[in-house]
Amino acid sequence: MVIYRDEYRLYNFGPDHPFSPVRLEMLTSLLQALGVWRTPHLPPEATREEVLAVHSERLVKRVEAASLGERVPDLEHYGLGTGDTPVFPGMDRAARILVGGTLEGARRILSGEKRVLQLGGGLHHAQYDRASGFCVYNDLSVAIRHLTRAGLRVAYLDIDVHHGDGVQWIHYEEKEVLTLSLHESGRYLFPGTGHVHELGRGEGVGKKLNLPLEPFTEDGSYVEVFEALVPWALRAFRPDVLVVQAGADAHYLDPLADLLLTTRAYERLFRLILEYAEAYAGGRVLFTLGGGYSLDGAVRVWAILYHVFHGLPLPERLPEGWLRAWEGRLGRSLTPTLHDPEDPYPEIPRRPEIEKRNRLTLSRLTELVSSYLLD
Repeated sequence: MVIYRDEYRLYNFGPDHPFSPVRLEMLTSLLQALGVWRTPHLPPEATREEVLAVHSERLVKRVEAASLGERVPDLEHYGLGTGDTPVFPGMDRAARILVGGTLEGARRILSGEKRVLQLGGGLHHAQYDRASGFCVYNDLSVAIRHLTRAGLRVAYLDIDVHHGDGVQWIHYEEKEVLTLSLHESGRYLFPGTGHVHELGRGEGVGKKLNLPLEPFTEDGSYVEVFEALVPWALRAFRPDVLVVQAGADAHYLDPLADLLLTTRAYERLFRLILEYAEAYAGGRVLFTLGGGYSLDGAVRVWAILYHVFHGLPLPERLPEGWLRAWEGRLGRSLTPTLHDPEDPYPEIPRRPEIEKRNRLTLSRLTELVSSYLLD
């Protein structure tokens, strides 16, 4: 099942903001041009009460007031009205529409669907009491809480280049939620968290795993540590469902971070995640999108996700008409193939050191978590 509605594009911080609705417009038009677009399920927007399942009343009240143009003197204290998360008219409803899509995915899992792809959402930085990092409400945590209240154990897997901090902190003391985030180290990148010692609190200890990676990590090192860590953690935790934030901003073209993944690594990750869902979660998996600020890179990564999700063969080239139309609109050239070219960037001289550091971080994390046995 694919979940999407055109109103997702109402979540719009302005023409110069990197979290652009143009990404979704490009993606859906590409899938249509490729002839693989299937009519999606149209979700309802989330209600105020559903948002309050993970957010404070005082945050929601300020989002509502700011959305109507009312003056709110302490907006920045709640992460709103900043350069990252500026206020725009209708912001509350636009955010609730995205939350509604991911929540509908959780409902569909509970009703018997195995695989759900939500073509939006992934707002993983929003906190209980604060908007943050382009994220007003946390659609992922709303969906996760809906699943845990129904009695399911949830493994949350985040491959966005930024640490999934909002989801982690909201569920930090919950034993029913495993959070597992692979990201560029917070020593170098927003939000500055996601260190290996962040293991959870109370009943949640040992259920919060972070693998901070070195800048300029490439495909081989990323996939190596991913394959070592993720199935090990899932086997120990025994989830009923995976919830996956499939951010595309670890791609080498992304302007906001410094990991160097190619589309081939992403294809491998998506296939592995589906395998892990079958092996460790009864086949149940809910994907969302997330960060991704190179239009060229992110749109192709998510088109690959769509094809892998449906078991479709990957096309080699992108449709010429689609390329001409979007190159004309954007005023720049685009990669003409779905996959990146071979050897798309110069060789990284520090590659052996980076790979060694990533292995050492993985070793440190597994040693820390093993003492809790994830049970």
